[in-house]
Amino acid sequence: MTGFLSAQPLPTLVEPTRPARAAQVEPSDPTPLAWARRRRSEREARQAGFTRERTTARLARLGGGWRVLDIQEIGLLNSNTFLAIGPGGVFVVSVKQHGRGRVRIAGDVVQVDGRRPGYIAEAMQVAEQASRALSRTAGQTIPVTPVVAFAGSGVIDVHGLPKGCLVTPHRELDYLLGSYGARIGQATVAKLYAIAKHPVTWIRPTPQQDVDAYTWYTGRAAVGKKAAGA
Repeated sequence: MTGFLSAQPLPTLVEPTRPARAAQVEPSDPTPLAWARRRRSEREARQAGFTRERTTARLARLGGGWRVLDIQEIGLLNSNTFLAIGPGGVFVVSVKQHGRGRVRIAGDVVQVDGRRPGYIAEAMQVAEQASRALSRTAGQTIPVTPVVAFAGSGVIDVHGLPKGCLVTPHRELDYLLGSYGARIGQATVAKLYAIAKHPVTWIRPTPQQDVDAYTWYTGRAAVGKKAAGA
């Protein structure tokens, strides 16, 4: 099974926390509309849980050479989004549920049952944030590839793939990532995974002394740290 970070989300991270909504007290005898909304919310929560379980199972098929982190477990807000680090590179996988709805993809435009959600732009933004955070701590550029995986039984029509973002049916996620072969070694995978788990990576602004305290290579002086007596 791939590794997951079990630490609780940190208070100050790349994404700002959203203000909590005031608690709404349901009446003892809810209206039909309130009852329907609650049922819908519960159904969506169950579907999100099932999608997460299926995603972790798919990513586990990549084997022990891969490491996976749930984005929410490192403090970011995106649900069903995973950071996958393995021989093929570093990927941010955003899983989107479309149920039985028909999905049409034309470049950067995604249409689901007539709606045009910003899935591609969102995935690219998260990947860019992850790349900046990892690069800042590592002291060198770490490219991160965005992936949008569609979970559902509806038809997916592709009339042109987006640039800079991968798209795939949910059930083919492991095949897609595995197809990138072995571009980085296991030692580098382990180092990138350690950086991704380190709390200082996701804090903004990052105190320079904390970055200096974390070394990219064991036994090497911290990046940007002046030599003693300089």
